[in-house]
Amino acid sequence: MTAGSLTALSVRKVTARIGAEIRGVNIGDELDGETVAAIRAALNEHKALVFPDVDLDDAGQERFARYFGELTTAHPTVPSEPGAPNVLPVDSERGRANHWHTDVTFVVSPPQVSTLRSIVLPPYGGETLIANAAAAYRDLPEPLRAFAETLWAVHTNDYDYDYAVPPESLDESARERRTQFTSIGYETVHPVVRVHPLTGERGLFIGGFASRIVGLSNTESRDILRLLQSYVTRPENVLRWRWSLNELVVFDNRITQHYAIDNYDDLPRRLNRVTVAGEIPVGVHGKASYSISGDASHYTPAISVPNAA
Repeated sequence: MTAGSLTALSVRKVTARIGAEIRGVNIGDELDGETVAAIRAALNEHKALVFPDVDLDDAGQERFARYFGELTTAHPTVPSEPGAPNVLPVDSERGRANHWHTDVTFVVSPPQVSTLRSIVLPPYGGETLIANAAAAYRDLPEPLRAFAETLWAVHTNDYDYDYAVPPESLDESARERRTQFTSIGYETVHPVVRVHPLTGERGLFIGGFASRIVGLSNTESRDILRLLQSYVTRPENVLRWRWSLNELVVFDNRITQHYAIDNYDDLPRRLNRVTVAGEIPVGVHGKASYSISGDASHYTPAISVPNAA
């Protein structure tokens, strides 16, 4: 294979606050250290990267993701692609994740990076929204920002807390998917404001798996989470990506949220996801996240940030 060349790599911003398109490098080739460092630097800055016209299969996607670190298995509870334990099919036939979330925050060390590769696309719709949680934090008024830095949230994969999706509204296949998703129950406490381990940026670390604020009632928690979440999803902070075939999108799962829009009727849509093992989150005062219940050791190693108190 030909080594990837740094000199040809170009980075084009897609929006002012999030997203860049990367051209001039074949990520199916073996990449040299300088090129990998440049891609990592672009991800740190732009939070989400798009690589168009990639020539990758599952193994190639895994190989590229490993430049960022050790891979997780596909998911703590959802089956992987057959024969590919690190690959999760994000398939409309398996359900549609049309809610704002950061991947797998219900475990103590969520992925640091998620990669999505387009395989089957509808002729219209099916975009992915990706939001910059660091910009959301910076948008907060100072009193609200200081308040958020004191808060910790319980994240869970138990959908029973989500009153927007009552169980009786689900059909049989959706109930089966929910049963699979919650087959191991997880509860983890994370800081509402997380410090990024590479850049030192602060970002709102909440999203769809955040069920309540520690020390507050469910009603108080919902009101506060709804208020903070409204800053994450401001249009200025959001990249709306219209997929083309054979694209790879990479986003920093530590400081973004995303949403797969269900706007393509009953048409098929398939992406394959590979995620990179991440660190245990740390808040602004140096305290690390901790698990209440659920063993995720089969899914990902728990990587501590050096010097975390």
